[in-house]
Formats: sequence, C-alpha cells, structure tokens
Amino acid sequence: MKNTSLQIQQLNSKMLRIAVIKKMIPPPTGWIRAVRTALGMTLQQLGSKILITKQSLMDIERREKEGSITLKTLRDVANGLDMELVYGFVPKDGSLDALIDRKAKELATQIVLRTSNTMKLEDQANSNKRIQKAIKERTQSIKNEMPKILWD
Repeated sequence: MKNTSLQIQQLNSKMLRIAVIKKMIPPPTGWIRAVRTALGMTLQQLGSKILITKQSLMDIERREKEGSITLKTLRDVANGLDMELVYGFVPKDGSLDALIDRKAKELATQIVLRTSNTMKLEDQANSNKRIQKAIKERTQSIKNEMPKILWD
C-alpha cells in the first residue's frame, strides 16, 4: 500500500501541473496547421523537415483535426516545428485521490446495500444512519486495500 500511495502522490503532483491544459481549446484548424501558418511555414517547408510530401502533411493536418493521428506522428511534426509534444492524463475528478474516493464509495455502497437488502428480507433492516456509517467504513477499508475489483 505504501508503494501505491507514493505512486499516487507522485502522479497527482505531475497531473496537477498539467491540469490547466485541460481547459485549453485547440485551434479549429488543429495545432499543426495553426503553428505552421503562424510561423509562416509552408506545407512544403515543414514536409521537407520531416521528410514527407506536401500531400502527406496535408493528410496529417486533416487526421489531427479529426483526432485520428498517432502520438509518433505528432512527435515527428513537433520536432519538425522545433517544438516538443506534451502529453498526459488528467483525472476527471481533479486528482487520483478523488477518483479513488469516488470509486471506493461506489463499490462500498454497492456492497453495503446488497447486504442491507438481504437483511431487510430477513426482517433485520438497518437504519439509514447505520447504513451510511457502514458505507463510510467500507469505503475507507476499500481505499486502504485498493482491490482490483475497484476498477471493474
């Protein structure tokens, strides 16, 4: 668990630094074309730098705009533009901790409510307060154990 916790802390730190990029809207023409034209570089010039034809570069710009381009191609074009490709993941929840919290609570709720329903059928129903407490305790237990089932 300590190893996992350290990994989560380190990844969270990196992800928080790039989270601001999440709000950035790419240019409507795509990054490649926008940067190339802003620099005053022709298709022929950039194509020559990365050893492809003008037509191939037009295809690359189209694929980037459509979202079907590969990371390798983006990296190659970035090098041709004397730039660096920056890439990463940012959790929708804001941090890995928040993601784990949410998933653990969802799983805990499932487990506790399943047990609670069984007990209700046997006329041994629990109060809502007790169910909420059980969910909170089970959530903490799941977060500590980090079972693989958390990601099913």
